[in-house]
Amino acid sequence: MRLGVNVPNFGPGADPGLLRDWARTIEGLGFDLLMVSDHLAITPDVAEQYPAPFYEPFTTLSWLAGITDRIRLGTTVLVVPYRHPLAIARMAANLNQLSGGRLVLGVGVGWARQEFEALGVPFEQRGRLTDEHLRTVRAAWEDDRDYRAGDIPIWVGGNSAAAVRRAVDLGDAWHPLHFTLPWLHAALERVTTIAQAQQRPVPALAPRIILRLTGSTITDAGRRAGEGTIEQVVEDLGELRRVGADTVLLDTFTDDPAETRHPEQAWQTLATIAAHWDLRTPPTGTEQP
Repeated sequence: MRLGVNVPNFGPGADPGLLRDWARTIEGLGFDLLMVSDHLAITPDVAEQYPAPFYEPFTTLSWLAGITDRIRLGTTVLVVPYRHPLAIARMAANLNQLSGGRLVLGVGVGWARQEFEALGVPFEQRGRLTDEHLRTVRAAWEDDRDYRAGDIPIWVGGNSAAAVRRAVDLGDAWHPLHFTLPWLHAALERVTTIAQAQQRPVPALAPRIILRLTGSTITDAGRRAGEGTIEQVVEDLGELRRVGADTVLLDTFTDDPAETRHPEQAWQTLATIAAHWDLRTPPTGTEQP
């Protein structure tokens, strides 16, 4: 099982130099994947949680591809209805080709109603548009040589029943976000049931978990995966590997935009995880799912 990191491409501390430092730090620590978020119009509902500057993901990942060597690059998640599907297909294919096949396309339907309005996209139709766009993207990759650039995995983000159905129908992996392990166990049963009913393969599991290290054990039944002592977090990672996770994305952002100015604590936390997880997994290339 491989580990990745969600890098904040927004907030008062976001600038090219800091994004470069994030990329080089997590690649140097041995993480496998770097992912960034997506917003285009920083409307008040977006800015309340993710204030400007907000770096557009395809542009950001293209730049980071040129200053990294091996780490995979992805979106968690690209809001599919915000862009024409052929633009998504073209940009993703080009980025994958230019980066040497390192792109992971995480996708979702979006949530910011004001941003949809600013972009002229009907909020109530975002689910249908996402499905239609993803089918168009896949068709372009498969049928038009101008869009081909190797295999690009599509991770469908979200915890809802619709997201699970979309992952089965249109994704290569399901990308649930910030959950408890009991919830995940029940959800995985639903994924299998839906896949069997539709006679389709069960999508791979590629979750994004919160990462919060604490000095004492968290005993609350609502503890989310990735929260607690280093021992608890390592056990969570082990459990995710046991249930079949291919890649786990670690999210250090604590919902305070001011922390984007000072990423050193997040880097130290990631270094702690990398050191402990390295002691508990086989060398690269021999991992078992």
